[in-house]
Amino acid sequence: MKTLAEVDALADRAHAGQVDKTGVPYVEHVRAVAAGLAPLGTHLAMAGLLHDVVEDTDWTAERLRADGIPDRVVALVEAVTNRADLTYEEKIRRITADPEATLVKIADNAHNSRADRSAALPPDQRERLAAKYRAARAVLWPAADPDRIATILRVVNPDLLAELDGRSPDIGTPS
Repeated sequence: MKTLAEVDALADRAHAGQVDKTGVPYVEHVRAVAAGLAPLGTHLAMAGLLHDVVEDTDWTAERLRADGIPDRVVALVEAVTNRADLTYEEKIRRITADPEATLVKIADNAHNSRADRSAALPPDQRERLAAKYRAARAVLWPAADPDRIATILRVVNPDLLAELDGRSPDIGTPS
């Protein structure tokens, strides 16, 4: 079985040369997602490091398994990977069927929602993405344990804690 350090090195190689929408090396995004998931378990941190590798690189789920990535980690990666046959909204609803995949997507959403990341985007893109991520949280958060969400947010995006505190843990709507 791969160690977390080995999975980090794999993610670094897989995303080599890629940058996010603001020009930051893409591996920094997956590392931030993994950092939020690390308190919840090594396999979740591994899934955080690899959550975009099938979607954004030439790596496949089969190649990950052949390289020694645990089946459960690969299953989480597959669960959060975009598919051409699903809209984003359908993907988010599908993710909530797996509680751990939901946590991976919550960490991804939280990092994508950071004000310091979106500040460099044009206002129209920033507003469109903010609305997309808010709508996703409205589906994801009710499907997860509020304490686990808070654990992720404290690391990845503490600004969202106020939003979490203002929601009912049972239905995910304002109290």
